[in-house]
Parts: sequence; structure tokens; C-alpha cells
Amino acid sequence: MPTLFDPIELGAIKAPNRIFMAPMTRARGTREHVPTPMMIDYYAERASAGLIITEAIGINQLGLGWPYATGIWSPEQITGWRKITDAVHENGGRIIAQLWQMGRVVHPSFLNGDKPVSASATTAPSQAHTYDGKQAYAEARPLSIDEIADIVQHFRDGARNAMAAGFDGVQLHAANGYLIDQFLRNSSNLRDDRYGGSIENRIRFLVEATQAVVDTIGADRTGIRLSPNGESQGVKDSDPLPVFTAAAEALSNIGIAHLELREPPIDGTFGVGDMDPLARELRGAFKGPLILNSDFNAKRAQAELDAGIGDAIAFGRPFIANPDLVRRLAEGFDLATGDPNTWFTQGTEGYNDYPAAGDIKIAKSA
Repeated sequence: MPTLFDPIELGAIKAPNRIFMAPMTRARGTREHVPTPMMIDYYAERASAGLIITEAIGINQLGLGWPYATGIWSPEQITGWRKITDAVHENGGRIIAQLWQMGRVVHPSFLNGDKPVSASATTAPSQAHTYDGKQAYAEARPLSIDEIADIVQHFRDGARNAMAAGFDGVQLHAANGYLIDQFLRNSSNLRDDRYGGSIENRIRFLVEATQAVVDTIGADRTGIRLSPNGESQGVKDSDPLPVFTAAAEALSNIGIAHLELREPPIDGTFGVGDMDPLARELRGAFKGPLILNSDFNAKRAQAELDAGIGDAIAFGRPFIANPDLVRRLAEGFDLATGDPNTWFTQGTEGYNDYPAAGDIKIAKSA
């Protein structure tokens, strides 16, 4: 069985190790959703990851509702991301863009007061992060058939723009209670047309968006993230295994380069699954590289590789405070602990100021 430090191929991407950097929103962009210079150093410092999956990047304003998050629809955004991908590549890394449409969890304040969109007229629980603090979510309006086709096109455009920005590929964010996930699961998808009801209908939007991206940049540069095991932002399914088995089989048939499963364990420390992870059951449904994520340490990660369940592990929070996480795991260094109070602030504190364990030279931005 491979170790965490063995190489792996994900379609067109040759990763030198199986310790991947998971996507994490860090809110360091501008109000216009343009990447900032501090983000260049942040990603370059983590280029030793086998693969960097970026923070979620909005494909359009309709679907981007997180303060200071970034997008990929304007020339300024593409230019900003190009500086980041160039820096990662100069430091020997590989980086893909996670494409994001948030659906019902976009607050109306991001939409000039208009309603957010979703599969159906539902409302997310809890409160949204806005530029004016936390505010209650609003009821979403259901997307029309024509509007669904428009968003599929936006995913296509986002993938094309990501390649123009120098990314090695993309990952569609179909997890964590965002728009595609809102179509997948029956607590949020109450439709009675060809996008609702049966499992075949509920996975249709995922399949169409994926195929559109594959047709644009190639299956060998396209991946998907799913979150099968339980509720996320109020989105859940009464019987998730058949839904996600069908989704995994459809994605396998398309031939995408990887599938990532974000599945917090029942006893998780950040996010808690309401059932055990389904990766073992889904392993047989997807024939390509399977990436596992959520609450992994090195021991548990290697055990999943040894068991043949996952092919690589995406680490999130450990990469925040340990830019040289791969070396620390390989050489037995202690891991630093990050400060949650600086996860979503806009400065360099808690972002660019975590030191490496050893004397690692990183090409900083000018």
C-alpha cells in the first residue's frame, strides 16, 4: 500500500505526495472579490503539498455571499489569481481552483436586496456572514430550468477562466450545503420537474455542470467535492447512501480526475457527522483517485490508505498553522496550532506569520 509520501497521478496532475491542502475560505480578498498580494505568499508557502485545492472561488456574483471571498468571473480576478498560481508553480507546487456557487446561503445584501436562489423555496438555518455582521438568511427562490442552464454555463466559464489564470485544473464544490448539494439532497430539493424527486433527477444538475466543465477543460483536469455523511448548513438527505452512490457512479462514468469526500466523523472536532463516513461504501462506486477529508491526523490518514479506502488525504486546519506540513509529518516535527480568531480576518496576522519548522526557502512576492 502507498504511504502519504508516495506520488500519485490525478489525471493530468502528477502529485509528488498524497498530503493535499484542503479548500479553506480565509476571507483575504477585496470587496470586489479580487485576490490580494498577501494571498500570493500564503499559497506559495504551502506549495510542498501534493496538491493545493484553493479556497472556494465564486463563479458569479449571484452565488458568492461570503465577505472578502474571491471570484473568477472578472479580468481583475483572473489576473489576481494568475499571480498566485505563478508563485505556487515557481515553488514547485500544483494548484487547482475550487468553483463555488453558494445558492440559498447567499444573503440578499450581496444581491442588492434580491432573493438568493436554490433548488426550491427553502431557508438555511442560523445566520449568514455579511459585511454588516451576522444576519438571518432569507428564503430562496427556486431556479427555473433556463436559470439552471445559465449556472451550468457559469461553471463552464469559471473553468475556462481558471485555466486562463494558470490553474492546473478545477474542482466543482458540490458539498457542504451549497447549491449543487441543495439539489442533491431531499431536505432542500422539493422540485417535481426533471431536477427533483428521483435520485436520477436530483443528481442531474451535478452531472450537467460536471460534463460542461469536462467538455471545456478535459476530464483529466476536473474534480468534484461531495459531503455525504450527514447535515451541512441545514442540507441533508433521508437516505444518503443511494444518492451518493449514484452520484459517484455517474462521475466515475464521466471519467473525472478525482473525487473528494468531506466527511467529519461522529466524534469530530470541527463539524460532526450524524453517521459514520460513507467512503468505504462509496469506494467501489468511483474508479478514480478518491481523496478523503476532515479531522485527519497522520496516523488515521495512513490507516485509510492502508485499508484501500482513500488514495490521498486533504488536510485543512493543519495547513493553516503549518505551511510546511508535509515536511513536519515526514520528519516528525510537532504541529503548530492555529488561532481560530484569525481564520476570517483580513490581515496578515494568522495568515502569513506562521513559521516553518526548518530553514525552508520560499520565493516571496515582490
